Amino acid sequence: MAGRKATAADLGAYICFEDEAGQGLRPPKGRTWVPRGARPVVTVRGRGSGRVNIAGVVCYRPGHRPHLMYKLLIYHGRKDEPKSFTWSDYRDLIVAVHQQLGTPLVWCWDNLSVHLAAELARFTEANADWLRIYRLPAYAPELNPAEGIWSLMRRTMANFVLTDLTALVRIVKRKLKKIQYRPQLINGCLAQTGLIIEETTVTT
Repeated sequence: MAGRKATAADLGAYICFEDEAGQGLRPPKGRTWVPRGARPVVTVRGRGSGRVNIAGVVCYRPGHRPHLMYKLLIYHGRKDEPKSFTWSDYRDLIVAVHQQLGTPLVWCWDNLSVHLAAELARFTEANADWLRIYRLPAYAPELNPAEGIWSLMRRTMANFVLTDLTALVRIVKRKLKKIQYRPQLINGCLAQTGLIIEETTVTT
């Protein structure tokens, strides 16, 4: 990570960590307080069509407030409907984050096949003045702070009963918005990885 931090410092950039998650109509399981021997039962539909996919980005820069941004893809289970994000969806997400932050970006993500698309490589080369992309080591989710965001989101969604995709989208947006307004939680996700992002001191 040292090389990426130096690059970010040289560019005056945010370091951005991207990751994906998905949630269907079956709620995450969670613990709760009940009388002994009276296990609670949450009744949900036996089969739910559809899913909400989330591409989330956490952005850090020394001395600045951290940011969480995301893009949703709603899959209704219809024929020929895209089930996952395409390379152009990721391109649009990168552009949106750049426009929102107004600084160069050092973008870090895993080795998902769509991340390696030739179109994204060409896009990166064409925008080298404000964009650098680095791939995280394989099988190392513990290095990605965005993983902590999904843990926080699912923890607050435990045992919710949802009847349709509209309700699911509404609650996902609500939970993510709460995290967006709590920078200490976003910083906490970085702290859990053990990574440190700090200013580089230059002496003469």
